[in-house]
Amino acid sequence: MNQITDNEMGFVLSIFKSPEKEYNASSIARKMGLSRMGALKIARRLEKEGIISSKEMGKAKFYSLNLSSDYVRQYVLFLLKRECEQAEPYAKVWVEDIRKLKSAEAAILFGSVLRKGRHANDIDVLFLIKDAEQYKDLVKEINDMNMLHTKRMHPMFQAREDFKNNIKKGDKPLLNAIKGIAVLGEEKIMELMER
Repeated sequence: MNQITDNEMGFVLSIFKSPEKEYNASSIARKMGLSRMGALKIARRLEKEGIISSKEMGKAKFYSLNLSSDYVRQYVLFLLKRECEQAEPYAKVWVEDIRKLKSAEAAILFGSVLRKGRHANDIDVLFLIKDAEQYKDLVKEINDMNMLHTKRMHPMFQAREDFKNNIKKGDKPLLNAIKGIAVLGEEKIMELMER
C-alpha cells in the first residue's frame, strides 16, 4: 500500500479495537461518518492488499484483520504508533509521562483526555501488568507522578490473563479502554487481543 489514508487507518483500527463487534461496510461507515460506498471502496482496497479478509453472512460481508500475517501485524503496529504520534498536544504530554513509567508492560490512554484535552477532569489509563510485584511498583510510580500534576491519573490495572478473559466476557469498561491510544507495549496489546 503506497500511502495510508486517515480513513484507511480508521477502518483498520476500528476493527482491531472492537473485538466484540463484527463490521460490515454499512456499520463501519456509520461509525466513521463515511458513505457506505466510501467504506466499501476502502474495504476492497484493504482486502486486495491482504490486510483484511471478509466472510459473507447473508447479503453482507463482514471484515476481520488477517493478524496471522506478519505483514498485517506490522501494519497494525505501525498504525497504533502513528495514532499515538498524531494525538492532540495535551494528550501527547501525558503520553510522554506515561512512557516514563518503568513497571508497566503496556498502557492505553483513554477517556475524556482524548475528547476534551486539557478540560478533562482526570487522566484514564489502562495498564497491563504481569504480577503483584509489578503492580506494587507501578502504583508507587503513579502516585509519585500524581504528586507532580494538577490532574490525577486514574489507572485501570489488568493482568495478562484477566485482560484476555475480560475481552472474551465483553467487559464494558475494558472494551471502552482499548478504544483509546496505545502508549506503550503495542506488541503485547496485539498479542493479548488476538482472537
